[in-house]
Amino acid sequence: MVLFKQMKALIFGVNGQDGTYLRIFLLQHKIDVIGVSRTKSLYNGDVSDYLFVSTLIKQHLPDYIFHFAAVSSTSHIHIFENNDTIGTGTFNILEAARLYSPSSKIFLSGSALQFRNDGNPIDIDTEFFASSPYAISRIQSVYSARYFRDKFNLHVYIGYFFNHDSPLRSEVHINQKIIRYIQNISHQQNLKFEIGNVKVRKEFGFAGDFVEAVWTLVNQDSVFEAIIGTGISYSIEDWLTYCFNTVNRSWMDHCIINSNFEKQYDILVSNPQTINKLGWYPSTSFTQLADLMLNNK
Repeated sequence: MVLFKQMKALIFGVNGQDGTYLRIFLLQHKIDVIGVSRTKSLYNGDVSDYLFVSTLIKQHLPDYIFHFAAVSSTSHIHIFENNDTIGTGTFNILEAARLYSPSSKIFLSGSALQFRNDGNPIDIDTEFFASSPYAISRIQSVYSARYFRDKFNLHVYIGYFFNHDSPLRSEVHINQKIIRYIQNISHQQNLKFEIGNVKVRKEFGFAGDFVEAVWTLVNQDSVFEAIIGTGISYSIEDWLTYCFNTVNRSWMDHCIINSNFEKQYDILVSNPQTINKLGWYPSTSFTQLADLMLNNK
């Protein structure tokens, strides 16, 4: 008699946007999910605590480990928190997996913001650039992964995420901030919305699509790092125009341009050829993403 082994996945940062969509995706594929977060979840704990991480991995021996925990900000004020969560957290996961669960497939989230951006599409061969403490932590995480992969043959994968949104996005991010304003526009007739440079261009991917790219990547045997993005850029003005048009308004009647706004870049766009060659392409368009977020109240 052959007993069926239930596959298990351990997700650090399960309550965030990506962790939530991945949990839903994995459960749909009959994979048992062990969720970890510093807020309410199956296991409350901090990925920067090695004893907590190692005990969890030793106890569950997961088939997959996903590290999504991070502060989604490049601000210098989060320098220590991002170092602890991304840098130290990565070390903790990799060392615990090496000791107790070396056959686990481990995914680490990377970022478009850790690359040098000269305005051209960023691909897997683009050099890193330490533009912020956040980028530094992400870069350290990559070199940690490569060390454990090369030295100990751990199956460590990295997906470099370009901008992606969903109804779960926090209002710290401009796309969701615009959505929330429009959803409440009838109550905000006389309230102006302050915004920065509307000519900035970036990608508008859907987080639900991106976790499918993650799943595609971690089930490879020879490809371990990939850019995850749409490869298509739109301006903030494009987003404003489409979203305000859905309520028959002009964004220019409701927004004030902050001329002192310091933009991080003019354009941030990917070349996702590696993940495309593995068979993944985004299925949610720019307008479909906007509609999805606008209709979620």
